[in-house]
Amino acid sequence: MAVQIFSRGAEMQIGPHALRNNLIVAPMAGVTDRPFRQLCKAMGAGMAVSEMISSNAQLRDTVKSMRRSNHEGEADPISVQIAGADPGAMAEAARYNTDRGAQIIDINMGCPAKKVCNVAAGSALLQNEPLVGKILDAVVAAVNIPVTLKIRTGWSPHNRNAVRVAQIAQSAGVKALSVHGRTRACAFLGHAEYETIAEVKSRVAIPVIANGDIDSPEKAREVLRLTGADGLMIGRAAQGRPWIFREIQHYLINDKHLPPPDIAEIKELLVNHLHAVYELYGEQSGVRVARKHIGWYVKGLAGASLFRQSMNKMEMTHQQLNAVEAFLDGLATRGDRLTYSEEELAA
Repeated sequence: MAVQIFSRGAEMQIGPHALRNNLIVAPMAGVTDRPFRQLCKAMGAGMAVSEMISSNAQLRDTVKSMRRSNHEGEADPISVQIAGADPGAMAEAARYNTDRGAQIIDINMGCPAKKVCNVAAGSALLQNEPLVGKILDAVVAAVNIPVTLKIRTGWSPHNRNAVRVAQIAQSAGVKALSVHGRTRACAFLGHAEYETIAEVKSRVAIPVIANGDIDSPEKAREVLRLTGADGLMIGRAAQGRPWIFREIQHYLINDKHLPPPDIAEIKELLVNHLHAVYELYGEQSGVRVARKHIGWYVKGLAGASLFRQSMNKMEMTHQQLNAVEAFLDGLATRGDRLTYSEEELAA
Protein backbone atom coordinates (compact mmCIF):
# COMPACT_ATOMS: atom_id res chain seq x y z
CA MET A 1 0.00 0.00 0.00
CA ALA A 2 1.19 3.53 -0.80
CA VAL A 3 0.60 4.74 2.75
CA GLN A 4 2.88 2.07 4.19
CA ILE A 5 5.61 2.91 1.71
CA PHE A 6 5.36 6.58 2.61
CA SER A 7 5.33 5.85 6.33
CA ARG A 8 8.81 4.38 5.94
CA GLY A 9 10.00 7.69 4.56
CA ALA A 10 10.28 6.57 0.94
CA GLU A 11 11.50 9.07 -1.61
CA MET A 12 9.97 9.52 -5.02
CA GLN A 13 12.11 9.19 -8.13
CA ILE A 14 11.61 11.22 -11.32
CA GLY A 15 14.35 10.31 -13.75
CA PRO A 16 17.65 10.91 -11.95
CA HIS A 17 16.01 13.11 -9.30
CA ALA A 18 15.29 11.53 -5.91
CA LEU A 19 12.73 13.75 -4.20
CA ARG A 20 12.90 13.92 -0.42
CA ASN A 21 9.23 12.96 -0.28
CA ASN A 22 6.24 12.46 -2.57
CA LEU A 23 4.42 15.73 -1.86
CA ILE A 24 4.41 18.10 -4.82
CA VAL A 25 3.19 21.67 -5.24
CA ALA A 26 0.74 21.90 -8.12
CA PRO A 27 1.41 24.43 -10.87
CA MET A 28 -1.02 27.33 -10.48
CA ALA A 29 -1.01 30.34 -12.79
CA GLY A 30 -0.48 33.54 -10.84
CA VAL A 31 0.37 31.64 -7.67
CA THR A 32 3.35 29.28 -7.94
CA ASP A 33 5.95 31.91 -8.65
CA ARG A 34 9.48 31.52 -7.34
CA PRO A 35 8.79 32.92 -3.82
CA PHE A 36 5.82 30.58 -3.35
CA ARG A 37 7.72 27.55 -4.67
CA GLN A 38 10.68 28.27 -2.41
CA LEU A 39 8.44 28.68 0.62
CA CYS A 40 6.55 25.44 0.00
CA LYS A 41 9.80 23.54 -0.46
CA ALA A 42 11.10 25.00 2.81
CA MET A 43 7.83 23.91 4.43
CA GLY A 44 8.23 20.28 3.39
CA ALA A 45 7.26 19.88 -0.27
CA GLY A 46 9.47 17.47 -2.19
CA MET A 47 9.05 19.37 -5.45
CA ALA A 48 7.20 22.37 -6.87
CA VAL A 49 6.12 22.81 -10.48
CA SER A 50 6.29 26.31 -11.96
CA GLU A 51 3.48 28.36 -13.39
CA MET A 52 2.88 27.34 -16.98
CA ILE A 53 5.00 29.05 -19.61
CA SER A 54 3.56 29.44 -23.09
CA SER A 55 5.31 27.70 -25.97
CA ASN A 56 4.63 30.79 -28.10
CA ALA A 57 8.08 32.14 -28.88
CA GLN A 58 6.68 35.66 -29.33
CA LEU A 59 5.85 35.78 -25.62
CA ARG A 60 9.27 34.77 -24.30
CA ASP A 61 10.64 38.25 -23.87
CA THR A 62 7.64 39.60 -21.97
CA VAL A 63 8.16 40.62 -18.36
CA LYS A 64 5.70 37.95 -17.21
CA SER A 65 7.45 35.14 -19.06
CA MET A 66 10.88 36.24 -17.92
CA ARG A 67 9.72 36.27 -14.30
CA ARG A 68 8.21 32.82 -14.68
CA SER A 69 11.48 31.45 -16.02
CA ASN A 70 13.50 32.95 -13.14
CA HIS A 71 14.73 30.13 -10.89
CA GLU A 72 17.53 31.98 -9.12
CA GLY A 73 18.24 30.43 -5.72
CA GLU A 74 15.50 27.79 -6.07
CA ALA A 75 16.11 24.38 -4.54
CA ASP A 76 16.48 21.44 -6.93
CA PRO A 77 14.85 19.90 -8.80
CA ILE A 78 13.53 22.75 -10.91
CA SER A 79 10.37 21.67 -12.73
CA VAL A 80 9.04 23.98 -15.44
CA GLN A 81 5.61 23.55 -16.98
CA ILE A 82 5.07 24.43 -20.62
CA ALA A 83 1.77 24.79 -22.48
CA GLY A 84 0.83 24.71 -26.14
CA ALA A 85 -0.67 22.61 -28.90
CA ASP A 86 2.00 22.53 -31.61
CA PRO A 87 4.57 19.70 -31.28
CA GLY A 88 7.40 21.70 -32.84
CA ALA A 89 6.77 24.78 -30.71
CA MET A 90 6.50 22.65 -27.59
CA ALA A 91 9.81 20.93 -28.38
CA GLU A 92 11.49 24.28 -28.87
CA ALA A 93 9.98 25.59 -25.62
CA ALA A 94 11.34 22.55 -23.80
CA ARG A 95 14.83 23.20 -25.16
CA TYR A 96 14.59 26.91 -24.36
CA ASN A 97 13.64 26.31 -20.74
CA THR A 98 16.19 23.53 -20.32
CA ASP A 99 18.89 25.97 -21.43
CA ARG A 100 17.68 28.34 -18.71
CA GLY A 101 17.87 25.93 -15.82
CA ALA A 102 14.91 23.57 -16.01
CA GLN A 103 15.76 20.10 -14.71
CA ILE A 104 12.32 18.62 -15.40
CA ILE A 105 9.89 19.67 -18.15
CA ASP A 106 6.22 19.29 -17.27
CA ILE A 107 3.59 19.43 -20.01
CA ASN A 108 0.24 21.03 -19.28
CA MET A 109 -2.71 19.00 -20.50
CA GLY A 110 -4.78 19.68 -17.40
CA CYS A 111 -5.64 23.38 -17.31
CA PRO A 112 -9.38 23.95 -17.86
CA ALA A 113 -9.12 27.74 -18.31
CA LYS A 114 -10.99 28.98 -21.38
CA LYS A 115 -8.12 31.14 -22.64
CA VAL A 116 -5.91 28.03 -22.67
CA CYS A 117 -8.49 25.60 -24.03
CA ASN A 118 -9.62 28.08 -26.69
CA VAL A 119 -6.23 27.68 -28.38
CA ALA A 120 -6.58 23.87 -28.15
CA ALA A 121 -4.00 23.63 -25.35
CA GLY A 122 -4.26 22.48 -21.73
CA SER A 123 -7.02 19.97 -21.06
CA ALA A 124 -8.53 20.59 -24.53
CA LEU A 125 -5.76 18.34 -25.86
CA LEU A 126 -7.39 15.35 -24.18
CA GLN A 127 -9.91 15.32 -27.03
CA ASN A 128 -7.13 14.66 -29.56
CA GLU A 129 -5.14 11.60 -28.49
CA PRO A 130 -3.03 11.43 -31.71
CA LEU A 131 -1.90 15.03 -31.11
CA VAL A 132 -1.15 14.17 -27.47
CA GLY A 133 1.21 11.48 -28.72
CA LYS A 134 2.91 13.79 -31.21
CA ILE A 135 3.50 16.49 -28.59
CA LEU A 136 4.89 14.03 -26.05
CA ASP A 137 7.14 12.35 -28.62
CA ALA A 138 8.48 15.72 -29.78
CA VAL A 139 9.20 17.06 -26.30
CA VAL A 140 10.80 13.86 -25.00
CA ALA A 141 13.06 13.73 -28.07
CA ALA A 142 14.00 17.40 -27.73
CA VAL A 143 15.61 17.32 -24.28
CA ASN A 144 17.83 15.06 -22.22
CA ILE A 145 16.03 15.74 -18.94
CA PRO A 146 12.89 14.02 -17.58
CA VAL A 147 9.54 14.99 -19.06
CA THR A 148 6.40 14.74 -16.94
CA LEU A 149 2.74 15.27 -17.79
CA LYS A 150 -0.25 16.81 -16.00
CA ILE A 151 -3.72 15.72 -17.12
CA ARG A 152 -7.32 15.46 -15.99
CA THR A 153 -9.44 12.33 -16.00
CA GLY A 154 -10.91 13.29 -19.38
CA TRP A 155 -12.73 16.15 -21.09
CA SER A 156 -16.19 15.39 -19.66
CA PRO A 157 -17.75 12.94 -17.18
CA HIS A 158 -18.93 10.88 -20.15
CA ASN A 159 -15.51 10.95 -21.82
CA ARG A 160 -12.86 9.88 -19.33
CA ASN A 161 -9.80 8.78 -21.28
CA ALA A 162 -7.05 9.26 -18.71
CA VAL A 163 -5.98 5.61 -18.94
CA ARG A 164 -5.40 5.81 -22.69
CA VAL A 165 -3.56 9.10 -22.37
CA ALA A 166 -1.42 7.65 -19.57
CA GLN A 167 -0.46 4.72 -21.76
CA ILE A 168 0.42 7.08 -24.61
CA ALA A 169 2.58 9.05 -22.17
CA GLN A 170 4.37 5.96 -20.91
CA SER A 171 5.09 4.81 -24.47
CA ALA A 172 6.50 8.25 -25.32
CA GLY A 173 8.98 8.09 -22.44
CA VAL A 174 7.25 10.39 -19.95
CA LYS A 175 8.74 9.77 -16.50
CA ALA A 176 5.80 10.65 -14.25
CA LEU A 177 2.13 11.52 -14.59
CA SER A 178 -0.04 13.82 -12.45
CA VAL A 179 -3.80 13.28 -12.65
CA HIS A 180 -6.37 15.75 -11.36
CA GLY A 181 -9.53 13.92 -10.35
CA ARG A 182 -11.89 16.05 -12.41
CA THR A 183 -12.60 16.37 -16.11
CA ARG A 184 -12.10 19.49 -18.18
CA ALA A 185 -15.86 20.12 -18.16
CA CYS A 186 -15.95 19.94 -14.35
CA ALA A 187 -13.31 22.68 -13.98
CA PHE A 188 -13.03 22.97 -10.16
CA LEU A 189 -16.69 22.31 -9.36
CA GLY A 190 -17.97 19.41 -7.30
CA HIS A 191 -15.67 16.86 -5.74
CA ALA A 192 -12.62 15.14 -7.19
CA GLU A 193 -13.09 11.44 -7.96
CA TYR A 194 -10.23 9.05 -7.40
CA GLU A 195 -11.45 5.86 -9.08
CA THR A 196 -10.02 6.94 -12.44
CA ILE A 197 -6.67 7.78 -10.84
CA ALA A 198 -6.60 4.31 -9.28
CA GLU A 199 -7.32 2.76 -12.66
CA VAL A 200 -4.51 4.79 -14.26
CA LYS A 201 -2.12 3.64 -11.54
CA SER A 202 -3.06 0.02 -12.18
CA ARG A 203 -2.45 0.30 -15.93
CA VAL A 204 0.97 2.01 -16.16
CA ALA A 205 4.37 1.46 -14.60
CA ILE A 206 5.51 5.08 -14.37
CA PRO A 207 4.91 7.05 -11.14
CA VAL A 208 1.38 8.40 -10.82
CA ILE A 209 0.65 11.48 -8.71
CA ALA A 210 -2.89 12.08 -7.44
CA ASN A 211 -4.26 15.62 -7.43
CA GLY A 212 -7.54 17.22 -6.38
CA ASP A 213 -9.16 18.26 -3.08
CA ILE A 214 -6.24 17.15 -0.90
CA ASP A 215 -6.65 19.65 1.91
CA SER A 216 -5.71 17.87 5.14
CA PRO A 217 -3.42 15.12 6.45
CA GLU A 218 -6.38 12.76 6.78
CA LYS A 219 -7.48 13.42 3.20
CA ALA A 220 -3.90 12.84 1.99
CA ARG A 221 -3.80 9.41 3.60
CA GLU A 222 -7.25 8.56 2.25
CA VAL A 223 -6.32 9.54 -1.31
CA LEU A 224 -3.16 7.44 -1.15
CA ARG A 225 -5.27 4.51 0.06
CA LEU A 226 -7.94 4.94 -2.59
CA THR A 227 -5.63 5.45 -5.55
CA GLY A 228 -2.43 3.59 -4.69
CA ALA A 229 -0.68 6.65 -6.16
CA ASP A 230 3.04 7.14 -5.79
CA GLY A 231 2.67 10.76 -4.75
CA LEU A 232 0.29 13.62 -4.04
CA MET A 233 0.00 17.01 -5.72
CA ILE A 234 -1.44 19.83 -3.62
CA GLY A 235 -2.57 23.16 -4.99
CA ARG A 236 -5.31 25.38 -3.58
CA ALA A 237 -4.98 23.99 -0.04
CA ALA A 238 -1.43 25.40 0.14
CA GLN A 239 -2.55 28.95 -0.58
CA GLY A 240 -1.97 30.84 2.65
CA ARG A 241 -1.08 27.56 4.33
CA PRO A 242 2.31 26.43 3.00
CA TRP A 243 2.91 24.43 6.19
CA ILE A 244 0.35 21.87 4.96
CA PHE A 245 3.24 19.90 3.43
CA ARG A 246 5.03 19.34 6.72
CA GLU A 247 1.70 18.58 8.40
CA ILE A 248 0.88 15.89 5.87
CA GLN A 249 4.38 14.43 5.91
CA HIS A 250 4.39 14.22 9.71
CA TYR A 251 0.95 12.62 9.81
CA LEU A 252 1.75 10.00 7.20
CA ILE A 253 4.98 9.03 8.92
CA ASN A 254 3.88 9.23 12.56
CA ASP A 255 0.10 8.78 12.40
CA LYS A 256 -0.43 11.85 14.55
CA HIS A 257 -0.80 15.56 13.98
CA LEU A 258 1.80 18.25 14.29
CA PRO A 259 0.63 21.16 16.42
CA PRO A 260 -0.43 24.07 14.19
CA PRO A 261 2.11 26.86 13.72
CA ASP A 262 1.94 29.60 16.31
CA ILE A 263 1.28 33.20 15.38
CA ALA A 264 4.93 34.20 15.73
CA GLU A 265 5.99 31.62 13.16
CA ILE A 266 3.19 32.57 10.77
CA LYS A 267 4.17 36.21 11.07
CA GLU A 268 7.78 35.39 10.23
CA LEU A 269 6.75 33.20 7.27
CA LEU A 270 4.39 35.80 5.85
CA VAL A 271 6.77 38.72 6.26
CA ASN A 272 9.59 36.78 4.60
CA HIS A 273 7.20 35.74 1.82
CA LEU A 274 6.24 39.36 1.23
CA HIS A 275 9.86 40.51 1.04
CA ALA A 276 10.55 37.82 -1.58
CA VAL A 277 7.51 38.93 -3.58
CA TYR A 278 8.59 42.57 -3.48
CA GLU A 279 12.10 41.62 -4.57
CA LEU A 280 10.84 39.65 -7.58
CA TYR A 281 8.08 42.02 -8.76
CA GLY A 282 9.20 45.44 -7.55
CA GLU A 283 7.15 47.74 -5.34
CA GLN A 284 4.14 48.55 -7.52
CA SER A 285 3.48 45.08 -8.89
CA GLY A 286 4.72 43.42 -5.71
CA VAL A 287 2.09 45.11 -3.56
CA ARG A 288 -0.67 43.92 -5.88
CA VAL A 289 0.63 40.35 -6.10
CA ALA A 290 1.03 40.26 -2.32
CA ARG A 291 -2.61 41.16 -1.67
CA LYS A 292 -3.97 37.75 -2.65
CA HIS A 293 -1.37 35.91 -0.59
CA ILE A 294 -2.11 38.04 2.47
CA GLY A 295 -5.83 37.41 1.95
CA TRP A 296 -5.26 33.65 1.91
CA TYR A 297 -3.14 33.73 5.07
CA VAL A 298 -5.71 35.67 7.09
CA LYS A 299 -8.94 34.16 5.71
CA GLY A 300 -11.19 33.02 8.52
CA LEU A 301 -9.45 34.99 11.25
CA ALA A 302 -11.28 37.46 13.45
CA GLY A 303 -11.44 40.81 11.69
CA ALA A 304 -10.02 39.45 8.43
CA SER A 305 -12.73 40.88 6.16
CA LEU A 306 -12.17 44.46 7.30
CA PHE A 307 -8.43 43.93 7.26
CA ARG A 308 -8.52 42.78 3.63
CA GLN A 309 -10.61 45.79 2.65
CA SER A 310 -8.03 48.16 4.10
CA MET A 311 -5.18 46.11 2.63
CA ASN A 312 -6.56 46.47 -0.89
CA LYS A 313 -6.23 50.26 -0.64
CA MET A 314 -2.53 50.21 0.24
CA GLU A 315 -0.03 50.98 -2.51
CA MET A 316 3.32 50.90 -0.68
CA THR A 317 5.27 47.89 0.57
CA HIS A 318 5.99 49.42 3.96
CA GLN A 319 2.26 50.03 4.47
CA GLN A 320 1.49 46.37 3.76
CA LEU A 321 4.23 45.10 6.03
CA ASN A 322 3.26 47.38 8.91
CA ALA A 323 -0.41 46.41 8.55
CA VAL A 324 0.34 42.68 8.45
CA GLU A 325 2.55 42.86 11.53
CA ALA A 326 0.01 44.95 13.44
CA PHE A 327 -2.86 42.60 12.52
CA LEU A 328 -0.99 39.46 13.60
CA ASP A 329 0.39 41.11 16.72
CA GLY A 330 -3.19 41.99 17.65
CA LEU A 331 -4.21 38.36 17.29
CA ALA A 332 -1.23 37.26 19.37
CA THR A 333 -2.54 39.21 22.36
CA ARG A 334 -5.43 36.70 22.47
CA GLY A 335 -3.27 33.59 22.42
CA ASP A 336 -0.38 31.85 20.69
CA ARG A 337 -2.47 30.02 18.07
CA LEU A 338 -4.75 31.28 15.35
CA THR A 339 -8.46 30.86 15.90
CA TYR A 340 -10.95 30.89 13.04
CA SER A 341 -14.58 31.93 12.93
CA GLU A 342 -17.30 30.40 10.76
CA GLU A 343 -18.52 33.87 9.83
CA GLU A 344 -15.12 34.96 8.54
CA LEU A 345 -14.53 31.66 6.72
CA ALA A 346 -17.77 32.21 4.84
CA ALA A 347 -16.94 35.84 3.97
